[in-house]
Amino acid sequence: MNYTLHQLQIFLKITQLKSITKASEALFLSQPAVSIQLKKFQDQFSIPLTEVVGRQLYVTDFGWEIAEAAEKILNEVDAINYKTMSFKGQVAGRLKISVVSTGKYVMPYFLSDFTNKNKGVDLIMDVTNKQSVVKSLENNEVDFSLVSVIPDQLNLNRVELMENRLYLIGSTKDKFSRKVSTKKIFETYPMLYRENGSATRNAMESFIASHNISTPKRMELTSNEALKQAVIAGLGYSIMPLIGIKNELKNGDLKIIPFKGLPIITNWNLVWQKSKNLSPVAQAYLDFINNEKERIIKENFDWYKDY
Repeated sequence: MNYTLHQLQIFLKITQLKSITKASEALFLSQPAVSIQLKKFQDQFSIPLTEVVGRQLYVTDFGWEIAEAAEKILNEVDAINYKTMSFKGQVAGRLKISVVSTGKYVMPYFLSDFTNKNKGVDLIMDVTNKQSVVKSLENNEVDFSLVSVIPDQLNLNRVELMENRLYLIGSTKDKFSRKVSTKKIFETYPMLYRENGSATRNAMESFIASHNISTPKRMELTSNEALKQAVIAGLGYSIMPLIGIKNELKNGDLKIIPFKGLPIITNWNLVWQKSKNLSPVAQAYLDFINNEKERIIKENFDWYKDY
């Protein structure tokens, strides 16, 4: 057999995405190039690695075993490269972070300088829902997570990064009468919520319940972007994090509606298991955050003061 590391990488990505097209996009290669390398790799085995039924690509049982072996080989190659860089005095290795969906507006700013300075660091950032973030912490699958509400069931260390402010938001195209009280907005117009388990939804529901507000018309959307577009379109109102609507406020698509008790203020926290032994890369990143977070906030989030 004479397969290459490049072919192992392509085959592993195909098994992960179950699509040649998606694999080519993820690897920044043309679809024909990926197909050719898959065929060359397959030709070295007498047992099929994949099969196509209809238009769907499936990985055979043998293919999954080869994919597992390929992943181990590629991880070992990465480890060799990281060790080489480390012996040269460079910070090198994988940094794995899980981020709640709204945190995607925050986390990149606390990563860019670190990764640009340390070229040997490979960043894996999973942007997902709160439940998946908590699960990744519980299973020790990540070095750090970014959350606005710290899970009570876990014993965590944390570094507080910055404030998370939530305001009542409406479209600038709204048609409600100026004589209508703000409380009537909740009672008269649809209120748009995130999905169950979302920290934003929990904060919104707690606020509404504590103020004895009735919200008879409700809609649920499963992403912050979808909710934001729904508010812009005039489907209803919502309580949303300021961090995710900067451009829409600046462009005049959305407006903040003053209401007593708002904004709701929580904090973005970088958290990790107290029992976790941080890798050299993770420790280097934690040192970077402790030393640089105030500068990062000042340079990138000074606009917060305008609201």
